[in-house]
Amino acid sequence: MSMIKNLEKTKLMAIVPAAGIGTRMNSPIAKQYIKLGSLTVLEYTLDKLLTFPLIEKIIVVLHPNDSYFQNLSVSNHKKIHITYGGENRSDSVLAGLKLLDNHDWVLVHDAARPCILHSDINKLVNQVLIDEQNGGILATKVTDTIKRSSIDKNNYIAETCDRSLLWAAATPQMFKVQELRDNLSRAITLGLTITDEASAMELAGKFPKLIECRRDNIKITRQEDLALAAFFLKEQGYYQE
Repeated sequence: MSMIKNLEKTKLMAIVPAAGIGTRMNSPIAKQYIKLGSLTVLEYTLDKLLTFPLIEKIIVVLHPNDSYFQNLSVSNHKKIHITYGGENRSDSVLAGLKLLDNHDWVLVHDAARPCILHSDINKLVNQVLIDEQNGGILATKVTDTIKRSSIDKNNYIAETCDRSLLWAAATPQMFKVQELRDNLSRAITLGLTITDEASAMELAGKFPKLIECRRDNIKITRQEDLALAAFFLKEQGYYQE
């Protein structure tokens, strides 16, 4: 792992919002608890974070009625702390932020992104700490041709977008705890739409850095994503039969 600027002063925490029920997955259990081989999606995700040496603490935000997490292999790990989420992602992340110190840095990572690699996390942390401005997020450049639909939502093409400036946001997303907590809380209070943590920063006039990551850092959303995630985990040497 390459040297990170100001490493001796850096306290790095992580939040994994895992309170969602994954309605698009069409599964009787939440997608983070679906098994890929012998481990659940969430176990792979947490293992990637637990073995990244700079992360001191991981806050896993669960649904209040969660009955699965306590049975996971990582549930009693000393770095893992649990709390309970709200109605949506932003409420869950805010619940996790309330357990962290103001001056720490935090990585927020999707529970359903088990294929994240340490090399990408390290790249994110390095570049954010070099800038020390408004944080940063992992993302991939858009390569497909993107069409915008008509405003009447009848699925007619309204225009073709300039993809040269478009990125698909991923996670982790890294910010100072106090800045993210303040901006996320303000956005929630104002009833603004927050689709990821960077959205809250943008609405406050702060613009995080885009840091390109590997394309195998996929988010499991639909059934067909499970086979793809399993393939990537096998290619990475992480898959457990």
